[in-house]
Amino acid sequence: PALRSRPAPTDSVPARSDPVSLFMCGDVMTGRGIDQILPHPGHPRLFEPYVKDAREYVRLAEMRHGAIPRKAEFPYIWGDALDELSRVRPDVRLINLETAVTSNFPCITAARIDCCTLANNHVLDWGIRGLAETLATLEQAGIPWAGAGRGVAEAEAPVALHVREKGRVLVFGMGARSSGIPRDWAATGTRPGIKLLSDLSPTAVEHVGEAVAQHKQDRDVVVASIHWGANWGYDVSAVEEAFAHGLIDHAGVDVVHGHSSHHVKGLEIYEGKLILYGCGDLLTDYEGIGGHESFRGDVGAMYFASVDPRSGKLVELHLVPTRMKGFRVTRAPEQDASWLRDLLEREGARWGARADLRPNGTVAIGW
Repeated sequence: PALRSRPAPTDSVPARSDPVSLFMCGDVMTGRGIDQILPHPGHPRLFEPYVKDAREYVRLAEMRHGAIPRKAEFPYIWGDALDELSRVRPDVRLINLETAVTSNFPCITAARIDCCTLANNHVLDWGIRGLAETLATLEQAGIPWAGAGRGVAEAEAPVALHVREKGRVLVFGMGARSSGIPRDWAATGTRPGIKLLSDLSPTAVEHVGEAVAQHKQDRDVVVASIHWGANWGYDVSAVEEAFAHGLIDHAGVDVVHGHSSHHVKGLEIYEGKLILYGCGDLLTDYEGIGGHESFRGDVGAMYFASVDPRSGKLVELHLVPTRMKGFRVTRAPEQDASWLRDLLEREGARWGARADLRPNGTVAIGW
């Protein structure tokens, strides 16, 4: 298939040297419990081992934080995140959409998302029909996606996001088995599915590099958005680290956007380029579920990165600490923001990353 893209500006303007600004985050799951509080809730039946009714997630969250409105307006779930997006005004807004979507899709357009990556372990929860409806919904809304498709070619095709006067952002979506993606979810020549990495070997790096070389142009910022690793735990394996380094050294990738962990993990600036090993959850219905409390899965982050389109190197990175409360993204209170700063400082120490909590509550990353 042709390269999916957000339309280029209609007027021709010479390219400038200004950095390209990106908003990235971890998992955004608008199904299940969150779907039940939006204007057009679907049938609550679930096919999970433990929870069979999506309304149970609502009940658990209300036990933790009090009443949640029903028939909430679509922007409600983004809460304070909308103010931050309006303040920063990033060139590109990228999320990992970890659910099938249908009638409540305006909750995604409410945040003016530019691209959704779909190569994860929930996008096919409702089978091939659910994936087909998700792709059709995205197409109808005019939002391009990466990492899934009606066949392997479409699943592997990147998205080109044109940024006025600066260049393009190319987004490649891919998932690893370590995140819990079933092997038979991989797209093939005859079966819809996702872009599933066979492994994280040098050969896999080579294959990504071939795809990047096919599409990359001058002043393109290339983002590899990867769903990988376990839900819980700060460890970054030697294999994951080597794969991320390989993408930068040999595949032409400028930003590694990692997700799957339900909590924020460490980050690295490698050869001047950004590697996010695990962004944590931004918007999910997990807030009422017990277990793993020490990881603070309710504390997430909005990542705002500025990248030089000429070199692909990171110019600036700051995070806005967030907290899910009442199925709504809120600014994290000072105590939680300090906790996140300490976490990033501790987990990034092995790679020389530093974290500083600013008076406005954001966390600036140095290296």
